[in-house]
Amino acid sequence: MYQDLLDKKKKLAVIGLGYVGLPIALEFARKIKVIGFDINSKRVEMMRNGIDPSQELEAAAFEGCDIEFTNDLEVLKQANFFIVAVPTPVDEHNVPDLIPVQRASETIGKVIKLGDYVVFESTVYPGCTEEDCVPIIEDLSGLKNIADFKLGYSPERINPGDKEHTLAKIVKVVSGCDEESLDTIAKVYELVVTAGVHRASSIKVAEAAKIIENTQRDLNIALMNELSIIFDKMNINTFEVLEAAGTKWNFLKFQPGLVGGHCIGVDPYYLTYKSKELGYDSQVILAGRVINDGMAGYVAKKVLQHIIQNNGNVKDAKVLVMGATFKENVSDIRNSKVADVIKELQSFSLNVHVTDPHAESDEVKHEYGFDLVNEIGNDYDAVLVTVPHNAYKVLDDAYFAGITKPKALVADLKGIYRNKIKSRFYWSL
Repeated sequence: MYQDLLDKKKKLAVIGLGYVGLPIALEFARKIKVIGFDINSKRVEMMRNGIDPSQELEAAAFEGCDIEFTNDLEVLKQANFFIVAVPTPVDEHNVPDLIPVQRASETIGKVIKLGDYVVFESTVYPGCTEEDCVPIIEDLSGLKNIADFKLGYSPERINPGDKEHTLAKIVKVVSGCDEESLDTIAKVYELVVTAGVHRASSIKVAEAAKIIENTQRDLNIALMNELSIIFDKMNINTFEVLEAAGTKWNFLKFQPGLVGGHCIGVDPYYLTYKSKELGYDSQVILAGRVINDGMAGYVAKKVLQHIIQNNGNVKDAKVLVMGATFKENVSDIRNSKVADVIKELQSFSLNVHVTDPHAESDEVKHEYGFDLVNEIGNDYDAVLVTVPHNAYKVLDDAYFAGITKPKALVADLKGIYRNKIKSRFYWSL
């Protein structure tokens, strides 16, 4: 398989061309023949024209790539090595939504052939690849795992907006259903990952490694958020405390904030779901989730308290929320906890305006039911800076004085204006 891919006698296909799948497909396409498959015909057409729908990659990233973008199963049948990179979200009850990965498995079941390889990159709970996905492929194809096709798992480590820790520069965890598949999968990924690969002993180990990467971050941020709530009651600035504590060599440098997106705010629920299924109710992990999911309400109430104390007429009050994406300098709004803050503010009858230099207003409206404003006013009772976009970091005290009333609050969640706001009330997590 490896040599045939290298000699371009066989093709590699990436199924799901979002913020994870497209960079992988393009990296491989500089070395071997690639088919980029996505069910969204509009996205496929954009990529054919050198446009990344996720707005992560420049047009130059498409140059020199031997790749065919398609949503046609007949074209997909030409591939022999399949990589699945579809989303794995949770539903409104925080239960894993496996529909995308199940549908991708159905797609593979319709096109896979004797001797082909399938590698999943989508984040799932340990056991999902072999217990939930393989039976679908086997039922539709009539082929058997190990005997007729080879299976692997290699968790994605793409970080949206990060131009430093790119695919090639991050060690890639790989796993296979047997020694032969592990060796082949490792060699295939080594074509594009210069940092090298780590060979996990089993698919379950690789799945578990991915799920705890983000669970660990979630718990550490939850601790920072809880400390922020405590320090606020003590009238201590959390970021000053973290700066002081960070002078110790082994202090882990996490910060408080909203925890959204499709990784940190989602992945722990996959682990706790499987844990509960096996008879163990998670305590520490879910405690962290409760704290982080509750931060939107906490922030909204802090803003409301200030307005009540300094304005009094809540229904006439105006709040500007700066930042709608789930993190800085990206256009991705999926699972943005900023939306939860806005809903909380609106539930108090506050007039809320939202702006973001990276988000698309139509997409925000479709996903969350509110628009982005075209023009920023000059009479806000509070400004809530939720996401530290680079475009916001250059703003100063004069800017906020120009868009707010004299007794307005500047709520700076990530502390980017600490010691810079003098003419208005200032608060940060």
